[in-house]
Amino acid sequence: MYYDFTDMPVWKISMDYAVEIFNLTIKLPKQEDYALTSQIRRSSVSVSDNLAEGFGRETNLDKKRFYVMSRGSLLESKNQLIYGKAVGYFSEETVNNLLKSNEQIHHELNKLIKSLRG
Repeated sequence: MYYDFTDMPVWKISMDYAVEIFNLTIKLPKQEDYALTSQIRRSSVSVSDNLAEGFGRETNLDKKRFYVMSRGSLLESKNQLIYGKAVGYFSEETVNNLLKSNEQIHHELNKLIKSLRG
């Protein structure tokens, strides 16, 4: 049992992931400020945002809804990482490391969502 969302291991990993994405995007060209930079930052931080909001909900159904949204944001950021690599903004090594974190978060979110079924 967790007393605060910050105690959740998946929240901690997802916050680290969002910080890594933020640091990665500092180097993006100015022309990407309202495109890739904004999109990937928002989708990556949305993972931990939705975990926090879901944690504060009372019913399992409501919690699950936010955890599922968290997973959707995670997959959105994965797509943006792949795009960033494809257009030459991000190195393959950097993306591969972030995708490993993404997979770990995805796995933990799936376990969390599954625990709220039934």
